[in-house]
Amino acid sequence: MKRQYAITVIGLGLIGGSMAIDLRRRGFASSVRGVESDPVNAAAAVKIGLVDEVIPYSLCTEGSDIIVLAVPAGAAAGMLPEILDMLSMEQRHSGEEGCRKIVIDVCSTKSGMVRAAEGHPMRGRYVPTHPMAGTEYSGPWAAMSGLFDGKACVICDSGHSDKDAADTVEKLYDTLHMRTIRMDPDNHDMHAAYVSHISHVTSFALALTVLKQERNDRHIFDLASGGFSSTVRLAKSSADMWVPILDQNRDNVLDVIDTYMEEMQAFRDAIASGNKQGIRELINEANRIRRIIR
Repeated sequence: MKRQYAITVIGLGLIGGSMAIDLRRRGFASSVRGVESDPVNAAAAVKIGLVDEVIPYSLCTEGSDIIVLAVPAGAAAGMLPEILDMLSMEQRHSGEEGCRKIVIDVCSTKSGMVRAAEGHPMRGRYVPTHPMAGTEYSGPWAAMSGLFDGKACVICDSGHSDKDAADTVEKLYDTLHMRTIRMDPDNHDMHAAYVSHISHVTSFALALTVLKQERNDRHIFDLASGGFSSTVRLAKSSADMWVPILDQNRDNVLDVIDTYMEEMQAFRDAIASGNKQGIRELINEANRIRRIIR
């Protein structure tokens, strides 16, 4: 019979809540408890059945096999060593030879998280992960079944995690129908800046640009169609989530912004000079993305 795990999810938003739904439905979790600081979100999570109960943060390791840290990156980096301290205390009090409990985080920056656990005696029980999935919505009401299906999950620095912990976490993401990729945390953060973080920055900037013009011209949104909506969709994302991400991954994000601005300048120069062939060449070069994303 397949083993089931008692899971505690800290942070009952889109990612944590969606994990809770499918880990239970697909038989990986025997129970799911939640930790949530917002009382409205906590009550909603219980009411809509994301979790069996909401417990205090101080009890997050008690009775848990796997603790999922699903709060914004800034808060997660502070909580991680505290949770590992809780595991150390449990191990000392129980007299067990080794603690088998596992801690994972789902933050979209990894170097800072790995540094937060570096040198901790319970470091082996921590597995840094980043499930590459999401929407622009937040809160327990945004949680949905199937959010992770077919997506990639990056597992970082797994050589410093105990083998049984890393193997169990891989099974967890198999249950969520994700393909796992192993990556160095610094490389992860660089690549995430290109494929995720810059998309949000440009969407925020585009929304600000349009909103400034919209003050004088109400027809902009009357004329907006699918192309605009899909491009600016990410601008609806929560500042509570994205401020810590952009702060923790500052250097990589700045490098990508600089490259993006160079490409924008190339388009501006070609358009300003009436260089139709130059515009065509830039668009044709950009079309090569079809080989990667279909």
